[in-house]
Amino acid sequence: MATIGQIATRPLRAEQHGERSLASIAFLVTLWLALAFAVLCLITLLVTSFLDGVGRLDGNLFTQYSSQVRPETGGARAAIWGTVWVIGLTAVLAIPLGVAAAVYLEEFADPDRWYNRLVEVNLQNLAAVPAIVYGMLTAGLALTIGLRRGVVLAGGIALALLILPVIIITTREALRAVPAEIRQGSLALGATPLMTVWKQTLPSAVPGVATGTILALSRALGEAAPLLLLGAVVFIRFDPDGLMSGFTTMPVQIFNWASQPQAEFRELAAAAIIVLLAMLLLMNAVAILIRNRYQRRW
Repeated sequence: MATIGQIATRPLRAEQHGERSLASIAFLVTLWLALAFAVLCLITLLVTSFLDGVGRLDGNLFTQYSSQVRPETGGARAAIWGTVWVIGLTAVLAIPLGVAAAVYLEEFADPDRWYNRLVEVNLQNLAAVPAIVYGMLTAGLALTIGLRRGVVLAGGIALALLILPVIIITTREALRAVPAEIRQGSLALGATPLMTVWKQTLPSAVPGVATGTILALSRALGEAAPLLLLGAVVFIRFDPDGLMSGFTTMPVQIFNWASQPQAEFRELAAAAIIVLLAMLLLMNAVAILIRNRYQRRW
């Protein structure tokens, strides 16, 4: 039997076959090459889109409607306003419901109950479901309740279902990051569990909740597959004026323009991509500002 001294002086297995082994080095090199290739493709796409679309970043892009006859003077006004309507409705539907569900599951639900465990498992699975599935679900719901598919309300429901699991998961993580001492102190002073959540836990979790929510909305902003399945109009010459109005969004409009053979449409698509990227960067900047403004160190 080996003595303690022999065990202490024996080389560890990780030291013999760790990062210095040929297999580990080959894996790291392959990993970095794959990452570099992906970043290079992304940079190439961004530079190409900027060079192709910078000439169309004019007033017509924001004030004119899409034109199939004169694409050189067409714009994305209807798509921009449609995006505002759909994303605004998505936020109204998903954020209150997602935050409320996260608070219940994290603060009040009994983890030993079978139905709570079932919800836990399904949340993890739903967060990885492809976006097109939520479009199919919303289309089936629209047929059931007699709702027209290609309207703002249907698009908002589809995107709200898409980001709802993400909001719930990120909100729960933000609530878990709040120290238990804050809850215990509030309860010790006579506050009810509901008052503790409303006055102490949720305000302390605002940075994480806001960041996760805005990032989820950023994902919804770039989705086109569920909206195409719902019948979002690819050529529209009016602004949405209500929940039952027809609509198009920036990703749908970009998809339509990029599939056209004329060079003018491809320039329009590139300019719209730049605008969409600017909207995404703006939303991410807001998330960073909120996180830095309200972040606390415990």
